[in-house]
Amino acid sequence: MPQPDPQQQAETAGSPAAGPVDAGPDPRHAAWPAAGELPVATISDAMERFGVADGIRPLWRGAALSGRAFTVWTRPGDNAGLHAAFEQIRRGEILVVSGGGDETRALIGELVAEKALALGVGGIVLDAAARDVVELERVGVPVFARAVTPAGPWKTGPYRLGETVAVGGVAVAPGDWVVGDDDGVAIVPAGRVDDVVAATHELLRGEGERREANRRLVPRG
Repeated sequence: MPQPDPQQQAETAGSPAAGPVDAGPDPRHAAWPAAGELPVATISDAMERFGVADGIRPLWRGAALSGRAFTVWTRPGDNAGLHAAFEQIRRGEILVVSGGGDETRALIGELVAEKALALGVGGIVLDAAARDVVELERVGVPVFARAVTPAGPWKTGPYRLGETVAVGGVAVAPGDWVVGDDDGVAIVPAGRVDDVVAATHELLRGEGERREANRRLVPRG
C-alpha cells in the first residue's frame, strides 16, 4: 500500500512536517528596496494604480515592511496554517495570509508575533483580523490586517502553503515583492520588481520637481 506523503499530511491536518528553515534571506532579492525606502502610493502609481490590497491597513502608525512573500491560504478564522508556515519561512520573508477577509476571529496576537520575531519574519499581512494591538506594536513585527477583534482563532485547518492566493483583491504568488507603509500594502510580481522600482524612482524625481515649483509660488494680490 502506498505510504502517505508527510508534507501533504501536514498541509491538510495542520501538523508541521519539517523544522524551521534558517538559511538567511534569499540572496536573489537582497537589492530590493528596504522597508520605508519607497512610498507604497508611488509604487502603486508606477503600476498604473494596480496592486494595492484593498482594505488592508497597518495596525499602528509607522509600521512598514518590504520582502518576499511566503503565502498561506487558510479557511476563515483558523490559524493552523500560520504555525505550519513558521516551520518553513525564511528570515526576512513576509507572511501573507489569505483568510477570506474574515473579521470575526483574530489569526494572530502577541504570542504569534513573538514567534515571528524570533524567526526573523519580515512582517505579516492578513486578509483577516488580528488582536493584541498594543502588544503587537511593542513586539515590533509589522502587521497589516483587515480588522481587529479580541476573538481567538480555530486551530484545525485545513490550509495550503506556498500557493498563489488573493489578499485584498490582489493575487499574490510566492516570491512576489510585498511592501507596506502607513498608506497600506502593494504587491509587485517578482518578475516586474526591477521595472517597477525604476519607474517609482522616476516618478519620485518628477514629484520632487513639482514640489520645488510649488515652493516658488506666491499669493496673488
